[in-house]
Amino acid sequence: MDFSSVNAVVNRIEDIEYKIGMRRPRGGAASFSQMLKDEIKSKTPNRGGNNAAPVQSPSQSTQRAKGEEKPAPAESGTNTLPLSVPQDSAYLPAIEAAAGKYGVDPKLVSAVAEVESGYEQGAISATGAVGVMQLMPETAESLGVNPYDAAQNIDGGAKYLKQMLDTFGGDVRKAVAAYNAGPEAVHEYGGVPPYSETQQYVSSVLDLYR
Repeated sequence: MDFSSVNAVVNRIEDIEYKIGMRRPRGGAASFSQMLKDEIKSKTPNRGGNNAAPVQSPSQSTQRAKGEEKPAPAESGTNTLPLSVPQDSAYLPAIEAAAGKYGVDPKLVSAVAEVESGYEQGAISATGAVGVMQLMPETAESLGVNPYDAAQNIDGGAKYLKQMLDTFGGDVRKAVAAYNAGPEAVHEYGGVPPYSETQQYVSSVLDLYR
């Protein structure tokens, strides 16, 4: 209920009481305006004023205790945040050159680069894979490239991808699976190995490639 109009009337009554000397005695009975104010106050819902601490959820209390974190925004069901999409423009010439050198579709090389590292030459995986094409140091050595050099990293990745395509008779799905899990695993299972990581990897690369 909105008591703003009632409050205005109470204020007017107080003015009249003041003018005619009807002030509230100390320790005595309350004036009419004070009684009316008390009644309004008792009917008004507590909105977290000075006398009542606002109710906090456990997570909010913890966050404020840390002094740094803010409560996370509520989910609206729609992602309104801008998506961070990796751009391959800086490495496009190197990708096209390596793809042309080994006869591999540059779109496939680009798709592998995006899924492997998001086109980040500085990316190093927990297992030690390096660069844009995430070459293991021993694989890079066998390919004759320096994995810490972006152009050589891409060249080595395209070369290895070509080797996998040749190994599996041009089957792109198997070649991509072999790039991730190794050719031995693909041979063993006769296709994409039943590893959730590899299956997701193959799906992601092929979605980008198509």
